[in-house]
Amino acid sequence: MQSGLMSELLELTLEHVGLVAMAMAIATATAIPAGILLTRREALRRWVLGFANVMQTVPSLALFGFLIPLPFVGGIGKHTAILALVLYALLPILQNTLTGILGVDRAVRESAIAMGMTGRQLLWLVELPLAARTILAGVRVATVITIGTATIAAAIGGGGLGVFIFRGLASVDTTQILAGAAPAALIALAADKGLSWVEQKFWPG
Repeated sequence: MQSGLMSELLELTLEHVGLVAMAMAIATATAIPAGILLTRREALRRWVLGFANVMQTVPSLALFGFLIPLPFVGGIGKHTAILALVLYALLPILQNTLTGILGVDRAVRESAIAMGMTGRQLLWLVELPLAARTILAGVRVATVITIGTATIAAAIGGGGLGVFIFRGLASVDTTQILAGAAPAALIALAADKGLSWVEQKFWPG
């Protein structure tokens, strides 16, 4: 019995990590280019940031529920859960990308242009390296949020450690709830520490 529980715990933990990894990969690949675009298109900032803010304010269980009936992207299962997690992860990465690039010293930017750098060179050789730490901080915050929110995925058949939590709530079993909540908290702490280490290692001070 104990062996079966441990086996299920390992399986659901890996499933949880997989959900978070997939969602973060999509969110990062979407939000960083979008943030870069917003530094060049000021007129779009209000609308894009407004959308990301709205997604962040919708209660997580409600957002999962809203997505289920949508054609093509909705339904029960992992794909809907990943979409919801992506929507939640967008704002911190988007905001930090925008803040990091716009925060590059104007004199540095003007010096690079005076040296003959093109817009592309300015972005890749000056702005992104200087903004990298701020952007990574956004990714770190989004990752921790996503790990916690991913426990709701079990409500729509997305799997993960939320399976234990919902099962424990249904049976009023504290052990089951802890079996889901404790590993999720440990994963969040490990991710936060790991990304913080990367941040300090490559961009000290």
